Formats: sequence, C-alpha cells, structure tokens
Amino acid sequence: MQVLTKRYPKNSLLTVMDRYSAEVRNMEQVVMIPSLLRDAQPSGHGGPAKARASDLYTYFTMLKSIRVDVDHGLLPREEWQAKVASSEAKEAENGTAKTEEVVDESASGELELEAQFHLHFSSLHHILTYLTEKAQEVTRKYQEMTGQVQ
Repeated sequence: MQVLTKRYPKNSLLTVMDRYSAEVRNMEQVVMIPSLLRDAQPSGHGGPAKARASDLYTYFTMLKSIRVDVDHGLLPREEWQAKVASSEAKEAENGTAKTEEVVDESASGELELEAQFHLHFSSLHHILTYLTEKAQEVTRKYQEMTGQVQ
C-alpha cells in the first residue's frame, strides 16, 4: 500500500485527494486480473454511485478513470464537451432525461458564490471519501476472491 508523503491538514481537500489517489493506485497494484470482478456485487451500504455501478468491475474502471482526473486535471473543454455529448446521446437512446440537473442548475444559480463554493467543496470532499472507501472495498473483495486475504 502506498503511504501519503505530503502533509496537509486532516480535512483538507488535498489530503482527501491524495488519500483517494493512493488507495486507487493500491487497488490497481492488487487487482491483477480485473475481469474476476465482473458480476461480483459490492457489499455494504448504498451511496451516490450505487445506481451507476452494478458490479465491482464497473467500480474498478470508474475509480481508475476518476483517479486520472484527480491526478492530472480535467480534460480540455472541447474533449469534455464531446464526451458529455456522446453520453447524452446514449442516454437519449435509452429514454432517460436529465430534468433533475436542470432544476439543480436553476436553484444553484440563485445561491451566492460563497454558498455555491461551500456546497461544491463539501460535496467533492464527501464524494472523494466515498470513492476511497469503494477502492478499499474493491481491493478487499479481490483479495478475498483470490485468497490473498491479509
């Protein structure tokens, strides 16, 4: 397992980001055959990503993808818009709508900038903490499945 080398205050967003990146790197080192995670169901409590991730393999690929963004920054705006557009096209084919996001955006527009910042900051902190726990779960489940329990 990787050890955090940087020192930030305990609840700093940078600490949470470093912890997440280290845990996902550890998961990538432990999980040598990711396909074993297919059809393995996550255990425990639900959360924000539960609806999207149906098995541990889906979590594994999602966690790796997010780590790249955390470590290297976001995609350039054009690439991100193309990715979102293709995702929206797929959702339109499946008949899903994004009405909740429209409501959220109009409500967010009425908040002050400082309130918006605190809302997004705390949400990001919560999501990264949750994803760190999921990376630990994928690692633990893989070790159980392969008999590598420590």
